Amino acid sequence: MAEPPVDRRKLTFRRLSGLDRSGPPPPQTVAGAPLRPWTVPNFIGYIRLALIPVFLAVELSSESGTDALGAVLFAAIGWSDYLDGIAARVTGQYSRLGALLDPIVDRLLVLSGVVVCWKFELLPRWGLVILAARELLMLVLARIALSRAVDIKINWLGRWGVWPVFGALFFAICGVHWLALTLLYAGLVLTVGASVLYVRDGLRQARAQGST
Repeated sequence: MAEPPVDRRKLTFRRLSGLDRSGPPPPQTVAGAPLRPWTVPNFIGYIRLALIPVFLAVELSSESGTDALGAVLFAAIGWSDYLDGIAARVTGQYSRLGALLDPIVDRLLVLSGVVVCWKFELLPRWGLVILAARELLMLVLARIALSRAVDIKINWLGRWGVWPVFGALFFAICGVHWLALTLLYAGLVLTVGASVLYVRDGLRQARAQGST
């Protein structure tokens, strides 16, 4: 099947960078669309996924959990989330698999960071428990939503909460404790609030499907 044409006139800086997310999602990414695994953005996603066990191996074999290579790997995996999004917008190679793969990789990266911070006590363990529980809950909810063809859109609390969480784990690995703590608290408030909205929206869609 031929690739859909890309309207380059619409690729403003805000849209290309993901700041402007107005309008409906690309039809290739919604529930029921083909997975289309062999795309440039998905290839970036596969690399991100493959680097997570490398990050874990580096950090868990270190003496303090603050290995410089581990911090670089964590940052590269996290920031490359923007790269596959830009690649999708430039090439027009949107896919259902890409829409599913990105949040899974992000959550696995967060859980990996939690494991490292837990082992070396880089952040308060009560906060790490909440963070890990939230990410596991979202993985379960995503699986349920997929099985029931429920398409849950990312809300703004979820978008805003991603980078404080990543930042908290990154700066903890870098040994900048005060900044890591500040970002952890902000990230917990935003991501827990986002999870409540995800559950609410998912239940609404499930009820709407049941009534039709």
